[in-house]
Amino acid sequence: MNNLVIVFFIGIGATGVMDLWGILRKSLLGIPPPNYGMVGRWLAYMTHGKFRHDSIAASVPIQGEHFIGWIAHYLIGIAFAALLVGIAGKAWILNPTIGPALVVGFGTVAAPFLLMQPGMGAGIASSRTPKPNSTRLHSVINHAVFGLGLYASAWALKFYCSL
Repeated sequence: MNNLVIVFFIGIGATGVMDLWGILRKSLLGIPPPNYGMVGRWLAYMTHGKFRHDSIAASVPIQGEHFIGWIAHYLIGIAFAALLVGIAGKAWILNPTIGPALVVGFGTVAAPFLLMQPGMGAGIASSRTPKPNSTRLHSVINHAVFGLGLYASAWALKFYCSL
């Protein structure tokens, strides 16, 4: 199987695992899943030259923002899967191990901490939110789950596709 196809499926799978965790987290802990419509709004405003908001929720909604946000969410997951495969190599695809997947999963939390949250008005690492430490913890957990999803998706591909 082509490496790009493998990366695509690993990224989709890992992002799906993260989304399933969001659903489970809501039912277990009462914490709503992330609103990717706000990510879509933030990204859509970039096409108009606006990269930073005081509060993305207070910015005027953009048509199609939910669709844009969800597509971006999965494309970013695929990009992070490509990062993992780029770092760990083809050998990792053939014999996935949890260590590199978790390292990349934890490492991906830098993107929301340093880019997305500041751009959307939440400050660096959620510093401008009502409960920054709680928000940070949930971000780290979500990205650790993404790392587990990278591993599980690669393992599933290996098992089901005989890579």
